[in-house]
Amino acid sequence: MGHAAAGGRPGRRRMVVVGGDAAGMSAASQARRLKGPDALEIVAFERGHFTSYSACGIPYWVGGEVPGPDRLIARTPEEHRARDIDVRLRTEVTELDLDGQRVRSRDLESGSEAWTGYDHLVLATGARPVRPPLPGIDAPGVHGVQTLDDGRALLDTLTTARGRRAVVVGAGYIGVEMAEALLNRGYEVTVLDMAEEPMSTLDPDMGRLVRRAMEDMGIAVVGGARVTEVLTGPDGRVRAVVAEGAEYPADVVVLGIGVTPETGLARAAGLPLGAYGGLLTDLSMRVRGREDVWAGGDCVEVLDLVSGRERHIPLGTHANKQGQVIGANVGGGYGTFPGVVGTAVSKVCSLEIARTGLRERDAREVGLRFTAVTVESTSRAGYYPGAAPMAVKMLAELRTGRLLGVQIVGREGAGKRVDIAAVALTAGLTVEQVVSLDLGYAPPFSPVWDPVQVAARKAVAALA
Repeated sequence: MGHAAAGGRPGRRRMVVVGGDAAGMSAASQARRLKGPDALEIVAFERGHFTSYSACGIPYWVGGEVPGPDRLIARTPEEHRARDIDVRLRTEVTELDLDGQRVRSRDLESGSEAWTGYDHLVLATGARPVRPPLPGIDAPGVHGVQTLDDGRALLDTLTTARGRRAVVVGAGYIGVEMAEALLNRGYEVTVLDMAEEPMSTLDPDMGRLVRRAMEDMGIAVVGGARVTEVLTGPDGRVRAVVAEGAEYPADVVVLGIGVTPETGLARAAGLPLGAYGGLLTDLSMRVRGREDVWAGGDCVEVLDLVSGRERHIPLGTHANKQGQVIGANVGGGYGTFPGVVGTAVSKVCSLEIARTGLRERDAREVGLRFTAVTVESTSRAGYYPGAAPMAVKMLAELRTGRLLGVQIVGREGAGKRVDIAAVALTAGLTVEQVVSLDLGYAPPFSPVWDPVQVAARKAVAALA
C-alpha cells in the first residue's frame, strides 16, 4: 500500500526512516546489508545538516579536544546515498498517517510539502533538550546542545562573546561535560543545579565527591538553585541568570538540564507512550500494537533489567544497538533488544564518573530492601607509580545478595571499571559471586583486589 501510494515499483517495498542519526541510520544501513535496492527502497528524512554523528562528542569538539565536526561523523549523507539510501537533509516529517501508511514532510529550505508512502516506518526522532518556559530563555547566547547544528551555534557564540563568563544550567552528564569544555575555552564557569549535589544519576554522597573535585578545578557549583529567569542586556543578548533570587553574570548560557523524548509526531498519531513520554516497543523494537512501525534511540523507553520497569535512558550505545535490531528485522533477519542495566560513564577534566544499575532512590521506588557500602581504593597497586584514588559504592539486595548497582568516582582508571559491574548485573550475579570473579591483575592495572571486588567483599560482610 505504502510503496504504491508513493509510486514505488511493484514488488519493491519501502522503508521510511524519520531521523538520520544513530538509531535511524543504523537501521537503514543494516537493512540495506540484508536487502538490495531492488527488494527494498530506503528513504531517510533528517531535518538537520548531518547524518550518523556522535552527539556524545559535541562537548569535546566545543572544548577543543576534537578539531572539528567532521571527526564526529561516522558516515556522511553522500556515503549513505552511495549505498542506495535516499537521504533527504533539511527535510522535516510533520505528520504520520498510520492508516494510509504514509508520512508528510516539509523541505525546510523551499517550504514545499509531500507525502511519502511506506511499508516499514522507523521512528528515530531522538530527544530534545529540556528548555523550561522561563523569561529570557530564548535569548541569543542561550544554548541547548543536542545536535551538531547546536554545537556549531554554541561555538559561534563563544567566538563572538564579549566576556568570558559562562553559566551552565543543570549538572547532569551534559552539564558537567560542558562545564569542562567551557573551562578549556578559558571561561569562568558557574554550574547551577536544582539538586543539592551534581550528577543526580548518582546518590548524593557520591555526587558530593564530584562537586568537591569540580570546585578544586575552579568551577563554581551552586546546588539547590532553581533558575527562574534569564536576564538580557540592551542588545537583547543574555547578560545573567537568576536563581533563588541571586544573579549570576553570563556572556553565554548552556542548558544541561537533560532531554525529553521527541515524540510529538508519535503522540499525535496515537502511538503508545510510556511514563517518561517515550515510545513503547517490544523486544524486536516494533512499536507495540503496530506491525509496520518501529522505533529506536532516544525517543523510546527501554526495559531496566534490574528493576523490571521501563525507563528513558538516552545513550548512543543503545541507539546504535536498537537500530541494528530494527534493520535486521526489516531486512528479513532476526534481532532483539532485551533491555539495559543503565550503565553510563563521563568525566569532568581528570575526574571520571561512572554508574550502573540502581541508586538507593531507585531501589526504594521498586520496593527492594538493600544494603549500601562504599570503599576507597586505588586504580593500581598503591606502590606503583600513577596509582590514583577512587571511591566505589555498591548496592546489594538483602537476603538474596543480588548485586543491584555500582557507582564509581575517581581519577584515571576508575570509570571503565563500571563495566565489570554492568556484566555482573546483566548476568544477575550476587555480590559473593562478584568477589570470586577471576579478574586480571598486575600492579600497573589494579591492586591485587580490584576496587569493585573490595566493595563486593564489604557488601558480603554487611549482608552477613
